[in-house]
Amino acid sequence: MSQEAKPYRFVIVTGMSGGGKTEACRYLEDLGFFCIDNLPPVFIPKFAELCAHSGGHISKVVLVVDTRSREFFDTFVHVLEEMDQNGQKYELLFMDASDAAIIRRYKESRRHHPMAPSSRLSEGIQKERARLATVREKATYLIDTSELRKVELKNKIIRLFGNPDGVKMSVNVLSFGFKFGVPMDADMVLDVRFLPNPFYVDSLRHKSGTVPEVAAYIHQWPETATFEAKIDDLLEFLLPQYVKEGKDQFVIAVGCTGGMHRSVYIAKHIYDRLTELGYSASLEHRDLMKNDVQMHVRQEN
Repeated sequence: MSQEAKPYRFVIVTGMSGGGKTEACRYLEDLGFFCIDNLPPVFIPKFAELCAHSGGHISKVVLVVDTRSREFFDTFVHVLEEMDQNGQKYELLFMDASDAAIIRRYKESRRHHPMAPSSRLSEGIQKERARLATVREKATYLIDTSELRKVELKNKIIRLFGNPDGVKMSVNVLSFGFKFGVPMDADMVLDVRFLPNPFYVDSLRHKSGTVPEVAAYIHQWPETATFEAKIDDLLEFLLPQYVKEGKDQFVIAVGCTGGMHRSVYIAKHIYDRLTELGYSASLEHRDLMKNDVQMHVRQEN
């Protein structure tokens, strides 16, 4: 059975030095693009042809072209015109920023501008603007990063080059035992040691929160239902706010004493709810097997 062909996108990123090309490429890589930095423009048409006929193996490509390659850059406009004439599809993303923003960024990084290695920074910026003027006019997309925060740039890149359905935050739900330590990578820690503990019920002590009778025991208490409703309401409000701020991964750690009963049950509840809400979620019980867990029904002699 043949697989559906992936949509092909060939993106060329160029623009002002200090305009945000590096950040843009990082976000494009996060979207699954294969990135190549500073390929000489003369090689672009042939490379684009190879990618287009790769049988879908290379479906999303980004090339970064800028004025660092001075001897090659003069051919860039001619190469783009050649690709237009030959019907080769490409998208040109031009990254720009105000002179003041670029000067501030270079002062902070203490780097030399490629077109002003031994002269004033402002002179190099003006030279580069003049050199890029024709390329800027051909841009498919233009992003001015002068006043953009990183999360705002990321969201723009996602809107332009992301999947049609958008990129959703992935949520990792992790149960753990406080006696084994709190997970260092947790974004949110929930302490469920206030719930009635199945450990003190002889028939449940060696069974985990994944077992139906243990789950039923924890579920029966009014405080469990109240807590589940409150945490559902919190997450339904909170997670979209993190998505809005550009967070692409979130770790929720749920802890009880040993990480065997209550945290396992609540973590599963959270995972199920997140799945219902359409989030990409995963579930892990970090410390479950560090306890004396009954895995099989013991046979009497």
